[in-house]
Amino acid sequence: MSLVRRATHEDAEEVLRLRQIMLDSLFPAGSSTEWHDESLPTVRRRLADRDGDFVAFAIDHPQRPGALAALAAGTIEYRIGRTGNPHGRVGHVFSVATDPGARRRGYARACIKTPLGWFREQGALQAELNASAQAEPLYASLGFVRKPDPSMWLQL
Repeated sequence: MSLVRRATHEDAEEVLRLRQIMLDSLFPAGSSTEWHDESLPTVRRRLADRDGDFVAFAIDHPQRPGALAALAAGTIEYRIGRTGNPHGRVGHVFSVATDPGARRRGYARACIKTPLGWFREQGALQAELNASAQAEPLYASLGFVRKPDPSMWLQL
C-alpha cells in the first residue's frame, strides 16, 4: 500500500510550509514567508478542485500528526502539439520537498512518481521539471534528462 495520497484543501498550510522548505534550499539567504497568507486561499481552492489541472501528492509525517513529510505538485499545460506529443499536453512537476526530519526514506521519489502517473491518466505524453543540482540524480534515476534549451523567465 502506498503512503502517497492526494493532498486536499485541508493540507494547504502544510503544502505552503513544504514549498517554503524547497525555496529556502534553492535560495540559502532565505526568502520571506509574507506571501503565505495571500497565497493560502488560492492553494486551498486549487487543492479542492478535483477536476482541475493542478494536483499535489503528499506523504503524511510519521511522527507529527497533521504534518506532511513530503510533497510533489504538478500541473498539466497545453502547448501546440509536435512530433511525439500531437495533443500538446505537458505535465510539469514542481515544489518537490521533504521535511528535513523525514529525509532519506524514499518519500520524494514516491511523491514524484505519483503525479507522473496522473499526467499519463490525463493524456500528457511528457513531463518537465526544474532540477536543483542536489535533486538531479533522483530525477535522472526516474528517466528525466536535461533539455538543450535554457529556461528563462520574466517577472511581470
